Amino acid sequence: MKKIEVHQMTKIFGAHPKQGMNRLNQGESKEEILKNTGLTVGVNQASFSVNPGEFFVIMGLSGSGKSTLIRLVNRLIEPTAGEVYIDGEDLTKMNQASLIETRRKKLGMVFQKFGLFPHRTVLHNVAYGLEIQGINKNEREKKALKSIEDVGLKGYENSYPNELSGGMQQRVGLARALANDTDILLMDEAFSALDPLIRKEMQDELLHLQKKLGKTILFITHDLDEALKLGDRVAIMKDGEIVQVGTSEEILENPVNDYVSSFVKDVDRSKVLEAHHVMQRPEVLTTYKDGPRVAIRKMEEAGVSSIFVVDKNDCFKGLLTVDDAIRAYNEQISLEEVLKADVYSTSRTTPLNDLLGIAADTHYPIAVVEEGKLEGIISRVSILSGLVLGKNSNEEAEV
Repeated sequence: MKKIEVHQMTKIFGAHPKQGMNRLNQGESKEEILKNTGLTVGVNQASFSVNPGEFFVIMGLSGSGKSTLIRLVNRLIEPTAGEVYIDGEDLTKMNQASLIETRRKKLGMVFQKFGLFPHRTVLHNVAYGLEIQGINKNEREKKALKSIEDVGLKGYENSYPNELSGGMQQRVGLARALANDTDILLMDEAFSALDPLIRKEMQDELLHLQKKLGKTILFITHDLDEALKLGDRVAIMKDGEIVQVGTSEEILENPVNDYVSSFVKDVDRSKVLEAHHVMQRPEVLTTYKDGPRVAIRKMEEAGVSSIFVVDKNDCFKGLLTVDDAIRAYNEQISLEEVLKADVYSTSRTTPLNDLLGIAADTHYPIAVVEEGKLEGIISRVSILSGLVLGKNSNEEAEV
């Protein structure tokens, strides 16, 4: 089951929204409806779904309808038409009591404006949502302290908002949403008021939290770089409509129209593409049991001067050069004794931007390692071609 499903969601602002709805159905544009009736189409028949545990980002410029859409998702704004399902239940059909209960138990909200109570400490700000649910003091403070620790504010629970930086205040807002222990977080331009460095820290923190806690996140932003960095998938909005939904790579490589193309042409690919996008299969591998003679023969046959070494379980152990293999053979010592274990390694999700300096600083490919196992390698050429072409390379690589 999808965690969130939105079907043909439409919001028209003005005195006679049904009239605007009829005109939309007849094919009139947002501009034509405004000119002819004075009605404003905020969201135009938007449809999308979000999987459990997915980080789904809605991106658009000011006036595109993205903030209206997220408020339609939790019915802070009543829709003109359409449905929104949370865990299979249609919010648009709920009475007020059921809606409030669903919001409390399933939907946490984090706004651009921190919305903290200045007279309350961090602890009591974070516990506020639990307090209005009637949860007893000991339990709500225990949950609040756990959320405060999760967002990296342990030790600040007795501080007041005016004693914190903007980034720390946003962490308090995030902790307050986490304390309610909802499956879904709705985040509207949550980081846009922060300085660039703090904003990056918060992005990294949010990715870490999502991986740790498994929350489903619906995130609104006007920043394409932020959208492509954070989102498992991204929806791009224009004039109230969703014009494209896809992964970062799909949007970069296959923009559906000129509007999307104009956005992605200036994107810094090094911040969007990750290690797994450009990693390649090593042409040859060897193991400890092969010994130096076998390793030398493998390198000779492949025409390479070094080879990656794994154990019998494919766990990464290091890199062997042909010179060291010859020394091991002549001195009758094991490969383990001559192995270069300080080879640079990285995870699948490391941005290419973080690997540029490493690639320039090493004579050997970078190993891509997950849970100890060697998944692929990245050469300097792979990084540069990935940034220029933005394509996956499935070709085998020489070490």
